[in-house]
Amino acid sequence: MFFITGDTHGDFTRLNDFYKKAAPTSDDVLIILGDAGFNYFGDDRDKQKKEFVSGFPFVTFCIHGNHEKRPADIESYITKEFCGGIVWYEKEFPNILFAKDGEVYNFGGLSCIAIGGAYSVDKFERLEKGWHWFDNEQPSDAIKAFVEDKIAVLGDKVDIVLSHTCPLKYEPREAFSCCIDQRTIDKSTEVWLDVLEDRIEYKRWYCGHYHIDKVFAGMRFMFTDIEELHD
Repeated sequence: MFFITGDTHGDFTRLNDFYKKAAPTSDDVLIILGDAGFNYFGDDRDKQKKEFVSGFPFVTFCIHGNHEKRPADIESYITKEFCGGIVWYEKEFPNILFAKDGEVYNFGGLSCIAIGGAYSVDKFERLEKGWHWFDNEQPSDAIKAFVEDKIAVLGDKVDIVLSHTCPLKYEPREAFSCCIDQRTIDKSTEVWLDVLEDRIEYKRWYCGHYHIDKVFAGMRFMFTDIEELHD
């Protein structure tokens, strides 16, 4: 079975509770919609988190977020095929996978396209305090072109979209921080997703990023909820 949840940011209590409650097996997959928290520090702190999560029998499948380094930029990551699409993984942790943006995966008979990345609203705070920030957190022009080409091959039809952020028109403004001037936020990824959303015929769209659990107009925002992937 395939399950899905929102950002974890390195806190995997939710996954532990899921394991105890649902008793998933090695045949099951849990999708995290970005900002999983595995590749943020670049040191043993990341490794400890991976060791903990790799102890679960199920596969942890991650969309790229904006609080983590891209696997393509980490020497230990290699690629393989998983459910019909290319994923990044480390030999030491074979059941922790990262989607490649634009790849289409067959999850339980559903065609699912992965579109990661977003702008970090805390960018300047992180830079000021010397915390990690990744300048390629948003999809590049090359990634966007790859995504668009994949969608064209599908005839502009896909069952499920798995993204980190959402199309601009669906932004959950109630989840915005009152301390941040939205005029300072780079929303180019959301604008691009708006164009894609108008183009794609899909059954359901899942996204994380906003730390809110909400369903609106076919858009499923996920944070702490864990549910079975469906159309």
